[in-house]
Amino acid sequence: MKTFGLTATAVSVLALSAFAAAAQTREQVQVAGSSTVLPYATIVAEAFAENFDFPSPVIESGGSGAGRQRFCEGVGENTIDIANSSSRITQNDIDRCTENGVTEIMEVRFGYDGIVFASPVGGESFAFTPADWFNALAAEVVVDGEVVANPHTSWSDVNSDLPDQEILAFIPGTRHGTREVFDENVILAGCEETGAMEVFMEAGADEDTAEGMCTTLRTDGVSVDIDGDYTETLARVAADANGIGVFGLSFYSNNTATLQVATMSGVTPSTQTIASGEYPVSRPLYFYVKNAHLDVIPGLQEYVSFFVSDDMAGPNGPLANYGLVSDPELAETQEMVENRTPMGALED
Repeated sequence: MKTFGLTATAVSVLALSAFAAAAQTREQVQVAGSSTVLPYATIVAEAFAENFDFPSPVIESGGSGAGRQRFCEGVGENTIDIANSSSRITQNDIDRCTENGVTEIMEVRFGYDGIVFASPVGGESFAFTPADWFNALAAEVVVDGEVVANPHTSWSDVNSDLPDQEILAFIPGTRHGTREVFDENVILAGCEETGAMEVFMEAGADEDTAEGMCTTLRTDGVSVDIDGDYTETLARVAADANGIGVFGLSFYSNNTATLQVATMSGVTPSTQTIASGEYPVSRPLYFYVKNAHLDVIPGLQEYVSFFVSDDMAGPNGPLANYGLVSDPELAETQEMVENRTPMGALED
């Protein structure tokens, strides 16, 4: 008996053909991912349903990493169309997508957000630097030139200018895109500021190992990972007067009745200081679109175009009113979306 094999390309074509035939049974755009992007996407989805003859897209949270993982499961009506992300897609994600037939991905950067550090209103106020957070949360720090297990229990132990308050930090869990930015722009930056990175390398660690030492955090209850969204972080901060939470600027901006924000390196976070680049802990926000779904999921192209329109993501749109810092290159993004331009290779 003669057997016939199919190439990966042929399998993908057959899958897409079957998907195109079946996709009409799904009438709503499906989106999942970042809790930071969630409120922006929800605002757009509600306005989209009011202005177009399509049902409101289904927007789910779950974290940037989890959203990208679902996005890369394959093509078809049982897979999501868009992954929201507060950190950029990784090469591992792209490789997984490719293995599962997701070969054309449109990367949409729609604006910027800042990571802020907030504590209960009425408590102590804080003026932080990245060095303070590294010395407070790192598993190992440098004391008198020696690498030791972190001995600090109070913020004043870390920096005498800070309040004598027990260190208790509620930070995003590792599946959140916010955690990646926190690790790189706060903890790793603080490790370098204090000179600990140099000490780690002088002790024999190569650069990658030293960076890993910098971003390995305490496990004694001082640093608490929050795997849920910012509402869980808010609840934990509200329940403990010593708690300091890591939030997105937009979430903080909508909870100023209960939260006060810290400065970072002398700068107060705001849309203005993020837009100017003055505030040191900011990040671009993205969503990723499965191009194979654009012509078969009703309303998908229209939703993506509407999201990045001036009316929504522009400096005077509702997303800016919620706290988004509009992307100065939004016009280029709009053109890319119109042309359905897939992303190229990631730069090192």
